[in-house]
Amino acid sequence: MSHDHPKCTPSWIALLGLVLCIGSAHAAIYRLNPPHTFPQFEIRHLVFSLIHGQFNKTRGYLRLNRRTGQAAVVAKIWVRSLDTGYAPRDHDLMAKPFFYAKRYPYLFFRSTRVVFHGRRQATLTGILTMRGVSHRVVLQVTRIHCAISPLNQKRVCGFDAQGSLERSWFGVDGFLPMLPDRVRLILNADAVIVRHPAMAVRKELR
Repeated sequence: MSHDHPKCTPSWIALLGLVLCIGSAHAAIYRLNPPHTFPQFEIRHLVFSLIHGQFNKTRGYLRLNRRTGQAAVVAKIWVRSLDTGYAPRDHDLMAKPFFYAKRYPYLFFRSTRVVFHGRRQATLTGILTMRGVSHRVVLQVTRIHCAISPLNQKRVCGFDAQGSLERSWFGVDGFLPMLPDRVRLILNADAVIVRHPAMAVRKELR
């Protein structure tokens, strides 16, 4: 694990976000790395199998200041990037009883609070918006690892998180109660530093 205060150079990569230069009052901004960021879910199919799904297109930004224990996350997920490993099922899940992708093409997440538990774990609370409905969700970040990537020599921070939600909170009521209401959430992601983030990104992470 590297130190949080490299000598005043805006070059740090973080899990949920950013690290400051010594004496700086501003946090660094990081971009989610799409090829390494896959929001996933699990749901029991009747009483037989466990269905896994993941979204293959996610965009977002992170802000982190471990010195002050502050962080923020925003993410946008393209619903039609869902992949459960079976194309006919993916097609069915785009329909109105489920994600209703024609009307609501994206999922949105915005953090409201991040509490760190040491340097490698955290509790991430935020608002998930699905089908136009917003609801509070809590994710337990179970692993944080930050280091210089040997591939591009930039700071990268990887993290794993998990949680759960009730799909009925968002009006996703297809086949209830034959299919359970509770859905397990799994997130594996990493983020790469943005040296000159746009002002719009900074405002979004305030």
